[in-house]
Amino acid sequence: MKKKLFYSAIIILTFMVSACGGKTDVVDSGTYEGTIKEVEAEKTEIYVETSDGKTLELYFTDETKLTQDGEEAQFSSLTEGQKVEVTVEKVGKRLDPKSVKILE
Repeated sequence: MKKKLFYSAIIILTFMVSACGGKTDVVDSGTYEGTIKEVEAEKTEIYVETSDGKTLELYFTDETKLTQDGEEAQFSSLTEGQKVEVTVEKVGKRLDPKSVKILE
């Protein structure tokens, strides 16, 4: 019985970690280039992997400016695998995306 409970706990824990995007990193405020690893449209959230292997978790706000080819773009324009340039502001342990530019 204890074995079943242990394995169930491991499965649930694994699911919870993978459901929230796994390990993310907090970086200093600044501008970074990377590739979108995941888009969560219902949360207006993206995960960006930077060129040095860090994963940034970015929740869009009303102030986040999203552009493509110099023009305003919709969140629905974002897809996994796209190259982006993100400007973030570090607020405690959170990163606020100030701008996201689709590079391709």
